[in-house]
Order: sequence, then C-alpha cells, then structure tokens
Amino acid sequence: MLSYYLFDPVTAHPLFLIATLVGFGLSMLAQARVKSTFRRFANVGVRSGMTGAEAAAAVCRAGGVTGVTIERSQGFLSDHYDPGAKALRLSPDVYDGRSISSIAVAAHEAGHSIQDATDYAPLGFRSAMVPVTKFGSGAWYFVFLIGVFLQYSESFLGPALMQIGVGLFALVVVFQVMTLPVEVDASRRAKAVLASTGIVSTEEEAAGVAKVLDAAALTYFAAAAASILQLLALLARVSNSNR
Repeated sequence: MLSYYLFDPVTAHPLFLIATLVGFGLSMLAQARVKSTFRRFANVGVRSGMTGAEAAAAVCRAGGVTGVTIERSQGFLSDHYDPGAKALRLSPDVYDGRSISSIAVAAHEAGHSIQDATDYAPLGFRSAMVPVTKFGSGAWYFVFLIGVFLQYSESFLGPALMQIGVGLFALVVVFQVMTLPVEVDASRRAKAVLASTGIVSTEEEAAGVAKVLDAAALTYFAAAAASILQLLALLARVSNSNR
C-alpha cells in the first residue's frame, strides 16, 4: 500500500498523500468508535423486549409508512434502507437483537423509510445522484491519471482531463456531503418515534440510543471530511499544473 502511494503519479503528490493519510486516520477512528459503542450497548437490553425488526416495524407504523418489507441481511452493521425496493435490510445482530444497539440502528433505518414516504428532498436528491456518483467514483482516477501523463508530454489535453477528473471526484464529495443531513435527520426521527411510542422508556435507554446513533453519524462526517481533504489536494495540484 505504501509503495503504491509513493510511486503512483496521482497519489504520490505530497498534498494528496497527506490528505489521504489524514482522512484514513479519521475514518479508522470513527469506525472504531461506532463498533465499540455498538458492542457496548449490544449487551444492554431494553424494557420493551422488542427485537430490532419489531422496533423497525413499530417506527414505520408510527411514521405512517406502509408497503415496506423488513428483511434480514448478512454482514456486521450492513444495515440500510433501499428506496427502490422499499426494503429495510437489517444485519442479524440488529434484526434479532433485543438491545439498545439493535433498537437504535433499526429505528434509524426505519427513519429513512419515513423520509422516503414523506418525500424528504435531501433523500430524493441523494438517491438520484447514486448512478452519477457510481460512475464518478469509478472513472475519476483514470481520467485524472491520463491527464497527468499527458501533462508530462506537454499535451494541451492534460490539464483539461485533470480538471474533468477532479469534477468527477467532486460529484462523489457532493454525494457524501448530501448524506450528512439525510443521516442526521433519520436519527432525529428515530429518537422521536422511539420516545413517543414507548419503545425506549427510560432516560438511560434514550441516552444509550443517542450514543449509538451519534457514533454512527461520525463515520459519515469522517468520510465526508476525508473526501473534502482529497478534493482540495487535487484542486491544488491542478492549479499548480496550470502555472
């Protein structure tokens, strides 16, 4: 991995290397925190005795959501809501768990289904960006790399392709930034419904849910921060190449 960053003509640039390492560190810290927080509250039950799947169904009902299926998926913390399939997919620990962690994560994903049902604009915008973002995340590097090589050969196409590559990467950054309000709002909805329905009935349970969801939110903020740092480094490199 280190040799790749040292000798690759794109990532070997000092600014990009520093931005990548800082972003990687932030992401690892956020991931470690969410995993440790989930495992900590996975051992703390809730008085309601609900499983994550039952809590998700209750949150959906309370939010007026219909026609959404709740499915068990594979993987640790692989939980997500699929707007296209109208499906909540919960990992085994969340689907079957009866803990604060299970309830919190399941309710958060159910919060996305409420967003979908109420036409929450940021969710719709993010969903519409998925195809473009997938293309941008897969293509930006190769476009930028070709631009770097052409720049070394003093071709006029070099700077143009580098700018296009940065533009494609910027789409990925916009997607990640737009993810932040979507995730924060889903957690807000989850906390409100859990409290109003009595699924979470004590201050200790509410505090635990908040800690789990806040730790999860950090992963999205860390990912966005890492991408923004990389984008700034790419912009600086393009600016230097044009001088």
